[in-house]
Amino acid sequence: MATRALDTRSSTAPRGRAAPRATDMRARRYDPAETKARVLAAAHMLFSRQGFANTGTADIARAADVSEGSIFYHFGSKKALLAELGRRHGEAMIEAMEEGYTLADLEPGITVPRVLRFVRDNMIWEGMEADCNECGPKSKMAQTPDAEPFYHAAKEVTTAWIKRHLEAALAKRGITGVEIDLAASFTHHVVGDAIDRWLCAATQEEADRIERETIRYVRAGSGYPLD
Repeated sequence: MATRALDTRSSTAPRGRAAPRATDMRARRYDPAETKARVLAAAHMLFSRQGFANTGTADIARAADVSEGSIFYHFGSKKALLAELGRRHGEAMIEAMEEGYTLADLEPGITVPRVLRFVRDNMIWEGMEADCNECGPKSKMAQTPDAEPFYHAAKEVTTAWIKRHLEAALAKRGITGVEIDLAASFTHHVVGDAIDRWLCAATQEEADRIERETIRYVRAGSGYPLD
């Protein structure tokens, strides 16, 4: 009987090494950078589809095919994950504005249209595409507590870039006497308001008017000579 039992096991076992369990496969393919990238991609997708407030870390873990503990290991908390997404959103916006130019060569006639179109094409916060009310999409996002880490991280990155850009661009043009810190902060707020208005414009004519006036205003406020 023992011989027959051994024969039965031999006949049913697959040739070669036994197939590893799913947990073993996951352990072998673990790579910290790749895991973080999967988590960020899953979070971005879920926030886009169902909003910040309706997405939990367990949802993100399932979509990323990682353990929920991995999210806390790499990011510490959901807020920190949101902040990382915000930083990356800001960095992607900067890349879109800079494309093909040095900081010194950029000016509002280039950066303003680019940032408007970037935000239009990369809206991930809840409710923006469906509801442009009088408060504007940025206000709607900022009023959602779970969205605040994303918004503030993106703002920090982009405001720091505006400072660097103004320093380089104004120095190249020999423009002095501009308070860079204040000008960068004002520029961020003006463009943020313009984004709200531009996205919610009722007509293309209105959108074009908002874009033109934003360029003119930022040029004037930053010390650029007006044509």
